This record gives sequence, structure tokens and C-alpha cells, in this order.
Amino acid sequence: MFVAEKATGHLIEVLDSAALFDPHLDSIKGSLHYGEEAQDLESFRKSELVFPSGEPLPKCWTDPDYRRKE
Repeated sequence: MFVAEKATGHLIEVLDSAALFDPHLDSIKGSLHYGEEAQDLESFRKSELVFPSGEPLPKCWTDPDYRRKE
């Protein structure tokens, strides 16, 4: 699965989708796709990520208390 950095728009390949979906985790491991080849794994904060379309990640992926705020 791919997400993008908010600031640059560069694509990041998420290798552990379960970590992306887990609202209790603040960051995920991924590989930045910039240039000719994928880079080494890095940690990325979910708050700095969006979908490639620019749409934000769902609250249920980033906020463990999202239902309490309704």
C-alpha cells in the first residue's frame, strides 16, 4: 500500500498495513519511493501522511479515542 508525505507528496510504500490501521501506533515503517529506486526502511509519523490523492488518513487509523469524540 502507498501513502504520501504531506509536505513533499513523495510516495511511501507501507510494508506493514496492520501498523497503518492500528490507531495506537503513532508511526509506521515504510520505504520512500523517490528517485530511481526504493530507499531503505524509515519510520514515518502518521500525522505527516496522507493518501496519494491528498486525502487525510481516516481518524480510526490515527486516533484511538475517535468514537468518544462523536
